[in-house]
Amino acid sequence: MQWLETKDSASTVFVSFGSEYFLSSSNLKEIAYGLEISNVNFIWVLRFPKCEEKKQVLEHLPAGFVERVKDRGLVVEGWAPQTKILRHKNIGGFVSHCGWSSVMEAIKFGVPIIAMPMHLDQPVNCRLVVKAEVAEEVVRDGNGLLMRERVASVVQSVVVEKAGIREKAKKMSVVLREEGEEEIDVAVAELLKLCRVSRRKALPKTKSESFAIDN
Repeated sequence: MQWLETKDSASTVFVSFGSEYFLSSSNLKEIAYGLEISNVNFIWVLRFPKCEEKKQVLEHLPAGFVERVKDRGLVVEGWAPQTKILRHKNIGGFVSHCGWSSVMEAIKFGVPIIAMPMHLDQPVNCRLVVKAEVAEEVVRDGNGLLMRERVASVVQSVVVEKAGIREKAKKMSVVLREEGEEEIDVAVAELLKLCRVSRRKALPKTKSESFAIDN
């Protein structure tokens, strides 16, 4: 968080693919090169299967990558406080696999998504957020592999060039918060009804007990 504070407003992308999916070696390197040539600040959370945890992070990344991006890139192994990072004013994009929880957190905090869906429901989630104009997808090649030029292009597009997608994400955030508050109000009203019904079914026999419940 201290590192993030040193960056400009909305200038940095947060890169994370959740806790249940691990990037292939080829895709990991294409993302690394893409982030490098995008010239955009980034925080990248990297997770590896247990069989590879003994290897150093540097062994997974292209040679010299960390040194080349040291002034604008931070690589974190294992875990980072995603919610805290996404709500920070200096975050301008979220490179995500489009897991539903990550999608909802991005929308909640008004952060546009650089979408790289992997499997399960993620391609569908990706189509939804792209159609809602709060995300742009990094389209793969014919073999389903990511390409560094496309990664760089979409990161640049979302964070630097397309103000519209950022504004749309902010507006969607406001709508989500308002609807969330309305739903909470409905839930509270229903709970109060249940409490009143329960109280009537178990009315006390004495006036003092009735006074205590009412107050």
